[in-house]
Amino acid sequence: MHCFIRRVHYIAMGLCAAGTVTLAAAQGATAPASYNVGATATGIPFTFLDVKSNSIQGMMVDTVQAVAKAGGFQVAVQQTGFAALIPSLTSNKIDIISAAMLKTATRQQVVDFSDAVYSYGEGLIVKADDAKAYASLDDLKGEVVGAQVGTVFLDMLQKKGSFKEVRSYDSVADMTRDLALGRIKAGLGDQPIIAYQIRQNTFQGVKLAEGYKPSNVGEVCLVVRKGDTETLARLNKAIAAVKADGTLTQIVKKWGI
Repeated sequence: MHCFIRRVHYIAMGLCAAGTVTLAAAQGATAPASYNVGATATGIPFTFLDVKSNSIQGMMVDTVQAVAKAGGFQVAVQQTGFAALIPSLTSNKIDIISAAMLKTATRQQVVDFSDAVYSYGEGLIVKADDAKAYASLDDLKGEVVGAQVGTVFLDMLQKKGSFKEVRSYDSVADMTRDLALGRIKAGLGDQPIIAYQIRQNTFQGVKLAEGYKPSNVGEVCLVVRKGDTETLARLNKAIAAVKADGTLTQIVKKWGI
């Protein structure tokens, strides 16, 4: 009788253990081994197309790859136009956005943002020979200004309502070209991106307005679909790890931002 009881006990324990393993396997299976990441080719030094390798490079690419390594998963970075990043995410074409996309209340209604990996404000771009001092957008009242489509900066200009005209551009390069030619008085863009491009002589005939104080300092985060709490938690845990071990600081220094 005792042998029978012991046998039943061992069988029950075996089934319990098997059930635990099966449950663990099932839980592990819910976490994807790889994610498709959207990044734009026009956001140097955050994201850009390296013509030599024909691949997307930059600070946010290094960041998402470091986060992936810390989180134990893979990422496949693909080129996506900035204005198409959120639509591509919500339509399941990509799983994560890693770009110079600032966290805003409007965007938070449609997507979810991870913990911040970097923060910055807008930069005011004017012609290189413009000697006027610009402390704020109020100094451009009645002028023609511009910004890249899909950015918070275009929204800022349009909501301001004090300009003669607000023009939208597919890229910052198009905007700075018009600015250098005198077609617009000034433009708004990501301050670190503009500063980097000017240092590299990519944007010629323009400069960042000295003394301009940004009014919209925001956080750059990784972005996931609304309600994707599992991916968000996975990213935040890995972001905390790359912050703690100094990896993120090294990446920021590498790209000079």
